[in-house]
Amino acid sequence: MLKFICYPKCTTCQKAQKWLIDNNIAYELRDIKLNNPTNEELSDWYNKSGLTIKKFFNTSGLLYKALDLKNKLPEMSEEEMLRLLATDGMLVKRPLLIGEDFVLVGFKESEWQEKL
Repeated sequence: MLKFICYPKCTTCQKAQKWLIDNNIAYELRDIKLNNPTNEELSDWYNKSGLTIKKFFNTSGLLYKALDLKNKLPEMSEEEMLRLLATDGMLVKRPLLIGEDFVLVGFKESEWQEKL
């Protein structure tokens, strides 16, 4: 079963969830704020995604800005970035859709349609 990891108050997450429901796609919901991804999960998803680690950061989030990550990330190793992401779900770009052999980060309807 797909894992849909989101922040329920996020409008993009709400749109993605509506899309899943409208397309009759079964998923398991997980609130990223209540159940933060672990370092191991993030590492696994990152490796499955084929994306750069920076794509996993919620660059428009308040915490990202408060921590001045725009300037700090270039100095960090991938391992340090994964550990940082695991400290707070609000740092992680969402929604995340986790499948057996893929990971989608953010909601681009065309990308989701293609994968599912």
